Amino acid sequence: MRHLFSKFIFIVSFFLLTGCKKNENAEVVTTTIPQNSIEYASGLSIVKHDGYSVVTVSNPWPEANKNFTYILKEKEAKVPDSLQDYTTIKVPLESVVVTSTTNIPFLEMLDVENKLTGFPHTDYISSEKTRALIDKGSVKNVGQNEKLNIEQLIDLAPDLIVTFGVDNNNPMLDNLKKSGLNVLIQADWMEQSPLGKAEWIKLYGALFGKEDKAKELFDKIVTSYNQALKLVAEKPAASTVLYGSMYEDVWYVAKGNSWVAQFMKDARSNYLWSDLKGTGSEGLSYEKVLDKAKAANVWIVSGSFKTLEELQKANPHYSEFDAFKNKSVYCLESKLGATGGTIYYELSPSRPDLVLKDYIKIFHPDLLPGYEFTFALKLN
Repeated sequence: MRHLFSKFIFIVSFFLLTGCKKNENAEVVTTTIPQNSIEYASGLSIVKHDGYSVVTVSNPWPEANKNFTYILKEKEAKVPDSLQDYTTIKVPLESVVVTSTTNIPFLEMLDVENKLTGFPHTDYISSEKTRALIDKGSVKNVGQNEKLNIEQLIDLAPDLIVTFGVDNNNPMLDNLKKSGLNVLIQADWMEQSPLGKAEWIKLYGALFGKEDKAKELFDKIVTSYNQALKLVAEKPAASTVLYGSMYEDVWYVAKGNSWVAQFMKDARSNYLWSDLKGTGSEGLSYEKVLDKAKAANVWIVSGSFKTLEELQKANPHYSEFDAFKNKSVYCLESKLGATGGTIYYELSPSRPDLVLKDYIKIFHPDLLPGYEFTFALKLN
């Protein structure tokens, strides 16, 4: 009995020791779970897998009743059966049609503007680099956003049309899909975070196989933006700010959670409607605005005004504001491209760091003594 027990102990000990030795030499297998590469944008998700990426666009327009998911498939990649029902887009793209000027800087930053073959109302584009392609005939005018020329788009046969919707009723989008054209809905215009809006460059990086380049460019913008924030971190928000102008009989001010209001907050100013909840704008009467902002130190006027005289001609009552009397009126929308497009509308979403520096120069000029405005113009 004692012999059998000793033999049992030996066998158990042998397996324990050899098992431990084997485990010590075995390779440790780790599984990396793909992660969303988006940090700031609330309406975009990009998860890269082996040979394909899953792109999800959420909240594509106000009160949207659906999201959009796309599979960006590289050549010869295998996509799981569970994803087969989603729209599949072969990448990298060789040709593209975009429908918003805000997309143009992303293409140029990634050096793929030569892949652009069509755009609605090409006069809106201000960039000299892309205007040269338009003048050469490489980029066709494909109608207007609400009424794209579908026959022309079929002839162009782009790999993808990147467009947007404004509400749950989008007959133009339905017509594009029925025509067999590949369509991707983007929603950068819905982002209220300055860095969130700029991060949509990563979508174009994924579409053109330039993910690393897109990340590198965006990281530099984040660094530049954060450096600007540090400049004003200890500054009091001393400047009281009036924003907007009259359109017909209504004065539209930016709401407190809007993209515009975020810049004024980050630049350490006292925006007078910062407590107005919501995004977008609020329509007010002239009397209400005058009552609240007559003594404002600074006026950020909307529109393409270039002089105080031009501003006063638009509405003689504007001269009642102290900011007008003190010549402290600034416009970020004054600078136009060769064919009338607004440079601020085109470039500002992709370069929030430059927008922030303009605002800091307005509210705290001593912090950036040698800085020249990118967008802003002081009206004289």
